[in-house]
This record gives sequence, C-alpha cells and structure tokens, in this order.
Amino acid sequence: MKRTPTIAFLFGHPAHFIALGFGAGLSPMAPGTVGTLVALPLAALLHATVDDAGYLIVVTITFAAGVWAADRTGRALGVADHGAIVWDEVVAFLLVLFFVGTDPVRQAFAFLLFRLFDIVKPPPANIIDREWHNGFGVMADDIVAAFYTVVVLALWQRVSA
Repeated sequence: MKRTPTIAFLFGHPAHFIALGFGAGLSPMAPGTVGTLVALPLAALLHATVDDAGYLIVVTITFAAGVWAADRTGRALGVADHGAIVWDEVVAFLLVLFFVGTDPVRQAFAFLLFRLFDIVKPPPANIIDREWHNGFGVMADDIVAAFYTVVVLALWQRVSA
C-alpha cells in the first residue's frame, strides 16, 4: 500500500531523512525539482572545501548511501521509486555540477537539461526506471540523466567555442 510521507516519517529513520533529501521530497509541488535544487548548496560547499578527487569520493559515498536509503524508504512507502524520494536527483545533479563548475549560467542551463532528461527518461533510463525496482534502480536512472546532461553540455561548449 502506497503511503504519503510526513514530517514524522522524514525523521523516523536516517534512511528516510536521506532519501527524502533532508525534507525536499515533502514538497507538495515538483519534489524532484526541489530535490535537484538541494544539490546546489552542497556542490558549492564541496567546491569550496575539497579537491576534485574529494568531490568525486563524496558523490560515490552519497550514491551508495542513496541506494540503501532509497531501498529502505521505498519499501516503507510501499513504492520503490516514490515521488518523495529525491536523493537520486540530489546525487545525480551533484555529479553534473562537478563537470559544470560554479558558473551560475552554466548551472542554470545544466539544471534545465537535467530536469528534462530526468522527466523524459531517454533509454536506458526508461528501462531502468521500469524494470529495476530497488534502491540501485532508483539511483541509476538519474545517473543516466546526468550522463545525457553532461554530454549535451560538452557538445554545447564545443559548438559554441
């Protein structure tokens, strides 16, 4: 049975707090978009405090934590990829922001592209979303959206240079 998460649910288990993006997933409108925005201050903090290797290590750790958190929270909510689970957007957009850097215009363009690819889910993201009903599947389809975003950004940079 599909449950609707509440504030009490958010704080009921560390996995829920992570999976719901520190509460961003409770947004009544566009929780995935709100979750994606959570990555912006986190990326700024990472860019200011760690080198590139440290940034990628943090992304890897947050991905692994997301697999666990999304799986546990999805089971508790009765749906593997419940709309309130937004940690997948946070982590995938953190990865995009590693390549984009700190320029606000590039970040805004990357944000729009990432949201487009996350919503449209071009292959293989649509297959992962449809077939992989576990924490890894929840996280993986957004990594595909991040990949498409980075490729389009690279092509845009190449063409406009």
